[in-house]
Amino acid sequence: MRNIWVIAKREFKLYFISPIAYAVMFLILFVLGLIFYSSFYFAASTQQYVPSMKEILSPMVTIFLFTTPAITMRLLADEQKTGTLEVLMTKPIRDWELVLGKWLGAMLFFIVILLLTWIYPLILNIVVKPGIEMGSVITGYLGLLLLIGSFIAIGVFASSLFSNQIAVFFTTLGILLIFWLIDYPGQAFGGVAGSVMQYLGLTQHYFNSFYAGVIEIKDLVYFLSLITFALFLGSASVESRRWR
Repeated sequence: MRNIWVIAKREFKLYFISPIAYAVMFLILFVLGLIFYSSFYFAASTQQYVPSMKEILSPMVTIFLFTTPAITMRLLADEQKTGTLEVLMTKPIRDWELVLGKWLGAMLFFIVILLLTWIYPLILNIVVKPGIEMGSVITGYLGLLLLIGSFIAIGVFASSLFSNQIAVFFTTLGILLIFWLIDYPGQAFGGVAGSVMQYLGLTQHYFNSFYAGVIEIKDLVYFLSLITFALFLGSASVESRRWR
C-alpha cells in the first residue's frame, strides 16, 4: 500500500504543475457556473419552477465524459515516452501498484474538483425554501464519484497501450462513448444480446438510480466491476512490457 500511496501523491502533485489540468478545472467550473446562473435566471424570470441540483448533475456527467480523457492521457503514456516506465519497472513496485497508484492520483484530482462544485448545492440550499434534499445530492455525487472512477480506470488502461498522448485521448474517448451509447442499440436488439448491451451502458446505471437519489447494489457492483476490470487490463498491459 505504501508504494500505491507514494505514486498517487506524486501524480496528484504533478496535476498542479500542469497547465492542462488547470485549463480542465477552469473549463468545468466555468461551464457549470454558466449553467447554474442560467437556471437561476430562468427560474426567477418565469417563476414556473424551482431550480434543483439535477440541472447541475446532468451536465457534470457529460462534461466529465469529455474532460477525463484529457486528464488521463498522460498517466502512463508520458512514462513510456520519457522512458521512466522502464526505470519504474526495475524498482520493487508491482505492476498493479503502479496502475492503481496512477488511478488513485487522478481520482484525488477529480475529488478536488467535485468538492469545489459543492458550492452549488450549498447556494441552492440557502436560496430555495425550505432547502433542498441533501440526501439525494449526496447520492448523486456518490454516483458521480463511481462514474469518474470508471472513466479514469478506462483512461489508465488506454494510457498503458500507447506512448502518444493524442492516441490515448481518442482511444479513451472512443471506449467511453461505446459504453455511453451501447444501451441504445441494445433496446432495439432485444433478447439476451440486447439485455447484455443495456447492462453494459453507463447511463443506465447512473441516471436510473444515483441521479434519482437511489442506491442499488447492482449499480454499485457494475461500477466497481468496471473499475476493477479496466485496472486489471492496465496492469496486464504494463506487465506484458516486461517480456518485450
